[in-house]
Amino acid sequence: MNSSRFVSESITQTPPIVWTIAGSDSGGGAGIQADLLTIQDLSCHGCSVITTLTAQNSVSVSLVETVSESMLLAQFSSLLVDLPPVAIKIGLLASQVQVDILAGCLAQMRVTQMMVPFVVLDPVMVASSGANFNPIYLDFSPLIGLIDLLTPNQHELKRLCSQYALVKDCDVDNKVAQQQQMISDAKLLSDTFKCHVLAKGGDAQWQQQYAIDVYVSKNVKGASIAHSNAVFMLSSQRIATTNNHGSGCTLSSAIACFIAHDFVIHDAIVLAKAYVNNGLALGVSLGQGPGVLARTGWPDDLGMMPSIKLVSSEHLADDSCKQAAPNSFKSLHQPLGIYPVVADIDMLKQLLKAGCKTVQYRAKLAINIDTDDSHVLERLTLEANIIEAIKLGRKFHAQLFINDHWPLAIKHGAFGVHLGQENMATADLSAIAAAGMALGLSSHSYFEALLAHQCSPSYIALGHIFATTTKQMPSTPQGLSKLKRYVSLFARHYPTVAIGGIDLSNLEFIADTGVGDAAVVRAVATANDPAKAYRALHHKWLQVTRPLAKACSPQEGL
Repeated sequence: MNSSRFVSESITQTPPIVWTIAGSDSGGGAGIQADLLTIQDLSCHGCSVITTLTAQNSVSVSLVETVSESMLLAQFSSLLVDLPPVAIKIGLLASQVQVDILAGCLAQMRVTQMMVPFVVLDPVMVASSGANFNPIYLDFSPLIGLIDLLTPNQHELKRLCSQYALVKDCDVDNKVAQQQQMISDAKLLSDTFKCHVLAKGGDAQWQQQYAIDVYVSKNVKGASIAHSNAVFMLSSQRIATTNNHGSGCTLSSAIACFIAHDFVIHDAIVLAKAYVNNGLALGVSLGQGPGVLARTGWPDDLGMMPSIKLVSSEHLADDSCKQAAPNSFKSLHQPLGIYPVVADIDMLKQLLKAGCKTVQYRAKLAINIDTDDSHVLERLTLEANIIEAIKLGRKFHAQLFINDHWPLAIKHGAFGVHLGQENMATADLSAIAAAGMALGLSSHSYFEALLAHQCSPSYIALGHIFATTTKQMPSTPQGLSKLKRYVSLFARHYPTVAIGGIDLSNLEFIADTGVGDAAVVRAVATANDPAKAYRALHHKWLQVTRPLAKACSPQEGL
């Protein structure tokens, strides 16, 4: 799918405002110029506060002049009264005075503004080539508590850690030790600055064919509890190119843009990684020196997305989703279509009799029957219901999925299992695959959908799209625009199913996003006649997803 189809379509109706506070690169490859190109490309409105003027081209820098303190303040103040930002990217700061002034401005903004912007600090000190931008060591500690994300490269990570007495000796010839040290440094820096840290590995030569970033997350509102206060390794195949001028600037400004479009930071980081990877792959050489990244619009190439690995407390990557070989789960026999999720066996039987060919039995219990042996009756009742559900599924030749209880699903031969993110991380995926079962996985963000993708499931559920009362959700409703973005990335690779607050009134809007199927819960479970409700939903879905049905059935009742 051509990404340009989505470039002009902002997630929000009015482009969100993103500031860049950085130096000017007269060659146009990095700094303010790269930031504004990125901000525009990602459907935001860019404003700039220039800290430094440079006379440079792709080969060399001939002159650097720092703007006056009054000019720095005037730019900030002028923008604030009329164009307040949703997100701010901070790049090159030329002096300690500039750091202190900016800290004061950000602190005052938190007091006076109704909406506090998300602040990304790219602590530009050393280029990925090793060249120094600033001969003096800046103390960024005045910004503690005022920034949300810090994005140092390897040189900057070491310099920052040395400033705050966080450096430990490391065997430079041991790649494992180097990686563990990088993780340790990033965690210590996160604790020191009380913010998320994305330690970039593009300039880590010891990483060889893969560029591995370390992402240390603090608490993230709207993300799964399993992914907050966690450490991840984000890996991408290295792209052989010299057209990499401004890659760090582009990454940090892209993160700010995705945050401004109301994506959680986990999503913003993986999207920005994909954006930079695509920009490097299609970069352009313009002068005699390193070339510049291409601006390629909203990422929709799954191959450009990073691989995600959770890091354990021992600094080891967790490959839990790699237990099963790729593509080892059973494929769907037919599209999911309208996919009811029910907790009642009688209702399940009614739906199957009504012609439903894919259904999920979801029995949520207050206790964990796999670890709590004191509730024998609940365990036996649950197992009896699962046995009956599987039996009904076979009788009506339906794709019957069991939610969460994968050991019982394996034991009694269900068609498939559906798992949420938390259960996905702990379930024995290889056992599910070995049993010849299909696997469906839930996701509530790009980040979670990428984790699901790494398990090569039979389908990926995308939600929750609208507000729902059927379960407590850490994330906010995703909405139709985000659903359309998710579909553009995943639909070519997996069956996709939307879930969350879907009913007859919004089914056509769901279909318009291009998602493959639609799961329904309340629309069936709370209906006076569940079978009739299912048939109405099924008919409507066929009508809005099949061109011939649309052409031949202009009236909804036909």
